[in-house]
Amino acid sequence: MRLIIGTLFFRLQRRMNWYWGKQKYARTRNQQLLPYEAVVHQTPLRRELQSVDMWLQDNKVINLRIAVAKLNRIIIRPGETFSYWRLIGKPTRSQGYVDGMILSQGKVTVGTGGGLCQLSNLIYWMTLHTPLSVTERHRHSYDVFPDSGRTQPFGSGATCYYNYVDLQITNDTDAVYQLDLAVTDHQLVGSWRVSEESRYQYQIYERKHWFTQEYWGGYVRHNEIGRRTMTLEGDILHDELLTENHALMMYEPYLPEASGNG
Repeated sequence: MRLIIGTLFFRLQRRMNWYWGKQKYARTRNQQLLPYEAVVHQTPLRRELQSVDMWLQDNKVINLRIAVAKLNRIIIRPGETFSYWRLIGKPTRSQGYVDGMILSQGKVTVGTGGGLCQLSNLIYWMTLHTPLSVTERHRHSYDVFPDSGRTQPFGSGATCYYNYVDLQITNDTDAVYQLDLAVTDHQLVGSWRVSEESRYQYQIYERKHWFTQEYWGGYVRHNEIGRRTMTLEGDILHDELLTENHALMMYEPYLPEASGNG
């Protein structure tokens, strides 16, 4: 009962902030692309995950196509804030969403609209490579799957849960930014486009990475993620700590390496 009441309270609080708060939220869409590409990134739509049926990943693709249509070509003018859930809305069956994979309390479950975290992960990762400010971001408190072909540092994503676990990005620059998204046969593709040519480039890297065994026998995974702001020629202008991550591991951290050439 407390969980239900708490969820309703936080959802109502979020809605009040959206419609009566002082923040100006991005709402305008422009089908004409801005001239410059600030960053582009893509992630595979389907991965073989232990104990996860592939039909959940196929359904995830359906959900992603619906959500991408809500966000694609959105414009963020100077002083505006992008809110992931304000633009997408509640993922319901009436909107066409189907059951997909959801991570809850460290367990894989099934829920309507499951799989949308891949989209928030992509947008967050791209944003780190721009001067846009991430003003709200959350990540899972649990590390559920072992690394498999990881190309980004652990903890570099942004989880989402309608509507109060949101991803919000504020444009504190003088330029206009535009989100460009697509779902292909095999990839979720995105880019931030901008009205002015970029003067900087960004490198996101893992500063530290370690495991601790807790007194009760479980393991916690930790890391720090940093960002270097550089000139287009590669000179480092600024090196900052972006975030610390701490997640309860749901698998044995010191798995033996597979033998052979596979």
